[in-house]
Amino acid sequence: MTVMSSTDFIVATTAEEAVDRLAALHRQATDALSLALKRYLKERTLPGETERALFRYPELRLTYLCQGEVPSSVRAYAKVQVPGTYRATVTQPLAFRGYLLDQLRPLMEDFSVTVEVGFSQQNIPYPYVVDQGDELSGSGVTAAELARVFPSTDLSAATDSVADGLYGWGDSSDLPLALFDAARTDFSLKRIQHYSGSDWRHVQPWILLTNYHRYVDQFIRHGLEQLRDNPRFVRMVLPGNVIIERGTSEEDAQAVADAVVWHRYQMPAYHLIASDGHGITLVNIGVGPSNAKNITDHLAVLRPHCWLMIGHCGGLRQSQTIGDYVLAHAYMRRDGILDRVLPPHIPIPALAEVQQALQEAAASVTGERGETLKKRLRTGTVLTYDDRNWELHWAHERPLINLSRAVAVDMESGTIAAQGYRLRVPYGTLLCVSDKPLHSEIKLPGSATGFYQRAVSQHLAIGIAALDLLRCQLDSLHSRKLRSFDEPPFR
Repeated sequence: MTVMSSTDFIVATTAEEAVDRLAALHRQATDALSLALKRYLKERTLPGETERALFRYPELRLTYLCQGEVPSSVRAYAKVQVPGTYRATVTQPLAFRGYLLDQLRPLMEDFSVTVEVGFSQQNIPYPYVVDQGDELSGSGVTAAELARVFPSTDLSAATDSVADGLYGWGDSSDLPLALFDAARTDFSLKRIQHYSGSDWRHVQPWILLTNYHRYVDQFIRHGLEQLRDNPRFVRMVLPGNVIIERGTSEEDAQAVADAVVWHRYQMPAYHLIASDGHGITLVNIGVGPSNAKNITDHLAVLRPHCWLMIGHCGGLRQSQTIGDYVLAHAYMRRDGILDRVLPPHIPIPALAEVQQALQEAAASVTGERGETLKKRLRTGTVLTYDDRNWELHWAHERPLINLSRAVAVDMESGTIAAQGYRLRVPYGTLLCVSDKPLHSEIKLPGSATGFYQRAVSQHLAIGIAALDLLRCQLDSLHSRKLRSFDEPPFR
């Protein structure tokens, strides 16, 4: 095995060459760490210094010395704004190959940059090369002992300082190349697997988030129909990494879906995978802003093209009817969960491309347009609480609701939109009115069941149709609204 020193950075003349070298170094590092770990568990043999030098993430380094170059494209990413050396440690470069190429190619075409690849000084924590944890069972070795022998997780190295604008751009000659480094990404990849019940590699770039399991039933039904009728889709992956391949009989596919024990996972995910890489993932995030922040913190490292919230809400206007839709064009955030890193007075803008796609999808699916559609689809402010029983404080909340002109209330949408804004992932919200708590139309068992049967299928169809429309305008989706003036080149 050839060992590279920390100074062995090699210039890459093409984006493909850079990514290939990143992949080779990452494979060399993880293979060495995995082998040393297995040997220690079996023989208690300590890794040597030469071997330890391999337990490091690869690094991508981009040097830009010129000024005044402005690319002709109006894209929101793949730009260098100031001279300097930009760095990012990289994990799983094979899985992220498409993303890395999409960022590097325009940078190398539009700017006079030097791209180099080598080993970084950042160690790979040993838990990130352990697949399921079974490797450690029965060995008699504790996690504390392993942490003394091998690099372990250092949460101080896995931060969101770049995304949150805490990085001192004027204080360093080394600038961030991406929002997330390798340690932060690996941290989230493991968390996705833990919470969703499926391998992170199955997550698709178009994501639907919901707060009711009934949407899952409809999504599975839709997925099985697509596998039968639409050649673009090749398989469906359910919680527990249960796979239904295209060509499976309807009876067998339904039997597999019915047998999935989804409730083992806190936020089960379902993936409809397409041959062109533009499939759809649905995550049932459950109820509340904490879950909403948790899963989006982790999904963001995959750099999805868009996430949409499709769930239920309480209607706040007398003119609304149960089953009507609310297209959020503003958010009043009373969830409190992001106040430290994104204060509630910071506006969360609606993204025009997403708004238009959701409205057009609603028209297409319902068959209603003009005034008829306006009776069912209302745009307005959505109020997001962290208190499910906010109605008990109605006297206190009423003035704020009136001032905000809110038309709907829920517990997740404002958090998800704020996370999209904060982590530079395009976002949108289409909710369905399931009750009107201020007008004596509350969720009772009988009326709720009838509503679910009528509304869920159509609502999910609108969300999927909106993602299809957005897929056709991908170049304009990654909006400049999401970028600050101090931004890393990678989106």
